[in-house]
Amino acid sequence: MLKGNKVGLRARHADDIPVLRTELYNDVVNAARAEGGPWRPVSPESKDPRLFVDDKEEGHVAFSVVELDGSALVGTATLWGIDTHNRSAHIGLGLLPSARGKGYGTDVVAVLCQYGFVVRGLHRLQIETLADNDAMLRSAERNGFVREGVLRSSAWVMGEFLDEVLLGLLAEDWKPSPGAA
Repeated sequence: MLKGNKVGLRARHADDIPVLRTELYNDVVNAARAEGGPWRPVSPESKDPRLFVDDKEEGHVAFSVVELDGSALVGTATLWGIDTHNRSAHIGLGLLPSARGKGYGTDVVAVLCQYGFVVRGLHRLQIETLADNDAMLRSAERNGFVREGVLRSSAWVMGEFLDEVLLGLLAEDWKPSPGAA
C-alpha cells in the first residue's frame, strides 16, 4: 500500500465494488461530472471497467483509497493515460460523499504524485477538471500543480457546456509531502 498522511492507496478489493458502484457511479450528477461522458446505468453483474481492474492494462493504474485510521474505503484514485515514451500521465480521484471536505483529496493527489514520479519515473503529471470543481483545484494547487489553461466550453455535463481547467506538474517542480511513502 502507498501511504500518505491521511489515506492509503491499495489494490481494488471485490468488496469495494458494491460500495463504489452505489456511492460514486450510481450518483448521476457526480458520475456525469467526473467521467467525461454521459452517465448510463450499469447492471450489478457487469464487469464495469470503471470498477474492475485489469491488471494487464499498462496505461491505467486504479487504486482504492482507504483511511489510514481504520482502513475504511473512502474512494478511488487513478493514474491513467500513462505514456511511457513521453513519461507523462493523468491523475484522477473520486471520494465518497462521506469522505469529502476532510483533506483526503489533497493527500490522494500527493500520493499519486509520489507514485507517478518516484515509482513510475514519470516527468509530467496532468489534471483536467471542471472549472467549478474548487476542491480538486485546491488539492492540485496545494501539491504544486500549475494552471496551464482553460478549455472553454469543452465538457458537456447535464445539459450544459462547462469550462475545464488544465493543470500540470513537472517532476523537477514537485516537492514531496512529508510522511508520504
